Amino acid sequence: MDNVTTQIRTRPRRGWALTGAAGGLAGLLGIGFGANLTADVGDGIKDNAQLVAAIVAHRDLVWVYQVSCVIAAACLVVFAAGLRRHLAVQEPAGSLVPAVAAAGIGLVAAATLIGGGICTELYWALGEPERWDPDTIAAMIEVYNTIAWLWAGAGLSAAAVAAGGFRHGSAARWLAAVSAVLALLVAATQAFPAQYGALYPGAVWVIVAGLGLGLRGTMSRDGGTP
Repeated sequence: MDNVTTQIRTRPRRGWALTGAAGGLAGLLGIGFGANLTADVGDGIKDNAQLVAAIVAHRDLVWVYQVSCVIAAACLVVFAAGLRRHLAVQEPAGSLVPAVAAAGIGLVAAATLIGGGICTELYWALGEPERWDPDTIAAMIEVYNTIAWLWAGAGLSAAAVAAGGFRHGSAARWLAAVSAVLALLVAATQAFPAQYGALYPGAVWVIVAGLGLGLRGTMSRDGGTP
C-alpha cells in the first residue's frame, strides 16, 4: 500500500501543460474569429462612418473576442507557472531558462488580456452607434485589431526552451527543434511592421509544447515532479 501511495504522489501532473495548449487554441481561434469583424469593410476603411455602419451588425464577434482573450490569458498564466516549475527541475541550478520561458508567456497573457479590454467599450459603442463619434469607434478598432495579437513573448519562451533543450537536455530534441523554428518565425514578424503576425507561430508553439508536455511527457526527464 505504501508503494502504491508513493507512486500516486510522484506521478507527474500535466494539467498545466494541457491548460496551456487550450490557451493557445483559444487565442488562435478566438482572436482569429473575432478579426472577421472588419473582414467585409472593403473601401469603408477610408471613411469611419461607413466603417462603423459596415460592422454594427457583427458586434457579437466583439463579445466572442473578449471571452477568448480572457480564457487564453488565464490559461497562459497557468502554463507559465507550470513551465517554470518543470524547467527548474530539468535545468542546472542558476539557469535563466525557466524564468525567461515563464516571463515570455507572461508577456503574452498580459498583452492578450489588455488587448481584449477594448472589447467592452467597442461592444457597447456598436450597440448605440448614433451616440458615438465614428472616429472614436474607428480608433477602438485599431486597438482591437492589434494589441491582443502581440504574441512575441511566446517566441522568447520558445527560444528559451530550445536553448535549454539543446544545451542541457531539459527539453526533448524534437521539441527543442520545433521551438527553435517557431522562435525564428516569431522573430521574423518582429523584424517587419507586422508584429501582430506573431500570434500564429506563437500560438502554434504554445499548443505544440502544451500537448507535448501534457500528453506524451516528452519534454524530457521529469523526475516525477508533481
